[in-house]
Amino acid sequence: MPTLPRVISARPFTMFGCSPSSLRSDEGGDCEAVAERAMETPEEISSSKMFGGYNRRYKHFSPTLGCSMTFSIYFPPSSPSQKIPVLYWLSGLTCTDENFISKSGAQRAASSEVIALVAPDTSPRGLNIDGEADSWDFGVGAGFYLNATQEKWKNWRMYDYVVKELPKLLSENFKQLDTSKASISGHSMGGHGALTIFFKNTDKYKSVSAFAPIVNPINCPWGQKAFANYLGSNKSDWEEYDATCLIAKSNKILNPILIDQGVDDKFLKEQLLPHNFEEACKKIDAPLVLRMQLGYDHSYYFIATFIDDHIRHHAKSLKSV
Repeated sequence: MPTLPRVISARPFTMFGCSPSSLRSDEGGDCEAVAERAMETPEEISSSKMFGGYNRRYKHFSPTLGCSMTFSIYFPPSSPSQKIPVLYWLSGLTCTDENFISKSGAQRAASSEVIALVAPDTSPRGLNIDGEADSWDFGVGAGFYLNATQEKWKNWRMYDYVVKELPKLLSENFKQLDTSKASISGHSMGGHGALTIFFKNTDKYKSVSAFAPIVNPINCPWGQKAFANYLGSNKSDWEEYDATCLIAKSNKILNPILIDQGVDDKFLKEQLLPHNFEEACKKIDAPLVLRMQLGYDHSYYFIATFIDDHIRHHAKSLKSV
C-alpha cells in the first residue's frame, strides 16, 4: 500500500508558535510564511479502492499559482518497496482533476502495468480575477498549460506547476513514486499541454501521447483567444506553446508519438488540426502514430475506448529504462 503524506491539521498554527491573531496582523508575516509552507503539504480529501489500487485526491497550497489546488493520483497495487513510474494526465477545457479519474477507466491497465496516474487540475481557482469565469474556453478551467505573461493573468502559470512544482511535491511526499520515470498524456487542451511540455522537456519524460489534441493553437479560435489574453500580441511567444511549431525545434524524438483522433469529433476541422501536426512531423521524420478513429467524437467514451493502448504505449518506455 502506498506511503501517504503526513496530513497537516486545519487547527490554528499554534504548533508553529503562531497565534491566530498574529496570522491576521501586519506583524504576522513570518507566521504567515510558516503557515503557507505547511499548507503546501498535500492533504488527502478522498480515497476509493479500484482494481486493487487506490484513487486518492489531495489538496495543497501552490506557491506557483498562489491558491489552493487539488490533484488526483491512482496508486496501483504494489509491494511497499516497489518504486512506481508516473503517467501525468492533463485534462481539457472545463475539466478538473476528477474527470479522467472518474470517467476514463484507465485504472484497469494502470493496475496491470503498475503505473501511477497523476491528474492535476486545469487552472488556478478561487483567485476571483475579473472575467476569469466569463467563458468556458478561457480563464477558470482553461489554463492551457502555459505561463501567462500578461499582468492580469500572472497567476496562470500551469506550465511551471505541471513541470516543476507538482513533480517536486510528489517526490517529497510520496516516496513510492519514481518521478524520474515519467511520461505524459492528455486530452484536447490537455493533449496540447502534454505535447508542448514533452517537446520542451524531452529529458524529463520518456514518452507522450494525446487524445484529440489542439496541436496548432496559433491557427485555431481556442488557441488564438487564450494566447492573445495570456501572452499578449507577440506571435513568437505563441509559437513557444504550439506543438506544430515546437516539433521542428525538438531534439530527435526516439519513441513514437501516439495520437488518437475521432473522425466524428465536431472540433476536428476548426480547432484541432491534426494534419498540420502530421505534416510538421513528416518534415523532420518524427515518429508519429496518428490514428483517425471512425465514428468517435470528442468525449470520454472515445478516451475510454482507447486508453488501454495509451497506458501500454507508455509502459514500454517507462519499463525500458
